[in-house]
Amino acid sequence: MPATFVYDGDCAFCTRCAEFLRRRVPTDAEIVPWQRADLPALGLTRERCVEAVQYVVPGRPALAGPDAIAALLRASRSAWRPVGGALGLPGLGAVSWPVYRLIARHRHRLPGGTAACAVPPPPSRP
Repeated sequence: MPATFVYDGDCAFCTRCAEFLRRRVPTDAEIVPWQRADLPALGLTRERCVEAVQYVVPGRPALAGPDAIAALLRASRSAWRPVGGALGLPGLGAVSWPVYRLIARHRHRLPGGTAACAVPPPPSRP
């Protein structure tokens, strides 16, 4: 069973990014919206998928967010492979999550984004 990259199919920005990956990043991974994925079979929950993209390799823990993107790129058969490797370097890795969260928080404002792409803020803690 190949790896699976799971994204938010209700988000136009995410869908455009997934289409870019399908066209430009040759990989054996299945790229699928979480709304059409068998989440229990992948070991995922809706909550995890709403929070970030996921990359699942059977028999291994799922990777999320920029770690998922880096793993997908590293698994490619193209010039994207070293980009995935670079995303895992200590310096770049330290900023990848804050940048990912910034993009996710504002994805409805990015090219291709719509109001439906907005992610509600996490609940405040008492």
